[in-house]
Amino acid sequence: MAALLPWGNYALSIAPPPMKVLVTGASGKTGRLIFEALLEDPTKFKACGLVRSVQSAKALRKMVSNTGLDQIVICDITVIDDGNDKTNNNNVPSGLDGCDAMIICTSAMPVINKLSLARAFLKAPINMIRGKKAFDFRSLKFDWKGGQYPEKVDYQGQKAQIDLAIKLGMKHVVIVGSMGGTDPRNFLNSIGKNKDGTGNGDILLWKRKAEKYLVEQAKKHSLDYTIIHPGGLKDDPSGEKKFVLDVDDNLIQRQQKSISRADVASLCLASLTVGKGQKVALDVITADRDSQEPPGSTASTGQTAEEALQDFLAKKRVYEYA
Repeated sequence: MAALLPWGNYALSIAPPPMKVLVTGASGKTGRLIFEALLEDPTKFKACGLVRSVQSAKALRKMVSNTGLDQIVICDITVIDDGNDKTNNNNVPSGLDGCDAMIICTSAMPVINKLSLARAFLKAPINMIRGKKAFDFRSLKFDWKGGQYPEKVDYQGQKAQIDLAIKLGMKHVVIVGSMGGTDPRNFLNSIGKNKDGTGNGDILLWKRKAEKYLVEQAKKHSLDYTIIHPGGLKDDPSGEKKFVLDVDDNLIQRQQKSISRADVASLCLASLTVGKGQKVALDVITADRDSQEPPGSTASTGQTAEEALQDFLAKKRVYEYA
């Protein structure tokens, strides 16, 4: 809200300075859209993007043409420590002074094992002869891009980012996670695992553990948070559907449970304005604008991210992290 200062017979309106927001994982699909959305509203936000490598920084500048060199920080978030080791230059990356909020978009990225893919194609004709589905996606084996597995990225890395936000005195942390964290048997948790259950999987469980860490730290520090669990991510434009918000994976049972990355970006920005001063976790999907909520639904809806979040906050819904 702008401040009014007396100036003779007039009142001079002084707008507050824009909020400096750090987006980690800014070169990813969702992170880039959030970073871009912040840049498009310079009166409210001052964007800063954190990426892992020079290559990622170059890619981000190429995709978002109005990005300045001073708006990008290069750092591997998995090796940020708590600052006790004075010889470690990764304690606090330069360029982060004055950040008010952090939006965490980092995530381990699964890649299909090439040998597994080749075997699946070879089995396809046999499966068709036997009357089975030619190609079973769930039979594929996955590895993690760059060796960045869930425990390292989605727990240790996010934990390090939360610690950094606290260390730098940020007031608000937003995490972009995923729906499904309440169910250990969710298929996504099997990605990266061997048939005997060993391996680097459990991505949703590691994400949930990082979220719990944020909730615990927020109680100890003056820290607000918004934890966003989107449904299946799509590359559709924003603003074409209404927002549907709920808690505890209630939305995962719906037939349509997706949302565009651009709409997730809108909700992230709304969390910094409408959700300012709040500590909240939620699930989100979108639905056709004229669709009706199923009987007994307690979900919050809105034609915009701001409307939906306002309704959600008014209902005082609580996400259970037991």
